[in-house]
Amino acid sequence: MNTYIILAAGKGRNLEPLTLKYPKTSYRLDEQTTVLQRQVRGIRKFDRNAEIVVVLGYMAETIKAELHDDNVKFVVNPFYEVTNSISSLWFARNYLERENVSIIHADTVFEDSLIKEHLVKTTDYPYVLVDSSVQKPGAYNCVIKDDRIQVMSKKLEHFDAKYCSLVKLDPVSSRLLKTEIDEMIHSDMHDQYFEDALVQMIMFHNFQVNCVDIKDYGWSEVNSVDDLLRAREIHMNSILSVS
Repeated sequence: MNTYIILAAGKGRNLEPLTLKYPKTSYRLDEQTTVLQRQVRGIRKFDRNAEIVVVLGYMAETIKAELHDDNVKFVVNPFYEVTNSISSLWFARNYLERENVSIIHADTVFEDSLIKEHLVKTTDYPYVLVDSSVQKPGAYNCVIKDDRIQVMSKKLEHFDAKYCSLVKLDPVSSRLLKTEIDEMIHSDMHDQYFEDALVQMIMFHNFQVNCVDIKDYGWSEVNSVDDLLRAREIHMNSILSVS
């Protein structure tokens, strides 16, 4: 069984005032589908036996109600207002002991073919998704050599690709990440991105993380109003390609 940990605890401050009354993952892509519903249902579509865990914080009850028919498990980060994604993943750390784990940001929309070919794929080694066609300073970017991540950071001046909000882990790497996150949390590094734990492992423990370039696929984070429109376009195109 594959396990998918979806991080949905944040307040989405970059989309205020739109997110003052609703989580940004509740943005509707059509009348029946929100951003988060699409992600959950897309995984379930191509991996029927998936174990899906959603980490909540901001407006947790709203999101629970939204997903009440989608057979997911919930974990709550009660300190979401003063922590970052590393803390959200720490609250779900027991799920990192599963055999095949994917960690996904909830505010990301992927086209169906990308979900089928990469999100639900079982892996024998850790890797992240990147997009070499997106050159956006200040985003969470990557330096890559021979298809291997050298570093990921929002502070890079020179980089090769944008990180695309998904990490795939094999059984060994998921347990190593759990250990690293534990150490960082107990060192009061609760305001970091969970990906920074991977960077620590790469930089100081010679940990190897590969990457897959998805530049030819449709995908979008939801960090701006333009992103919301792009996400809706990806969703509608996936519907049209099936009909």
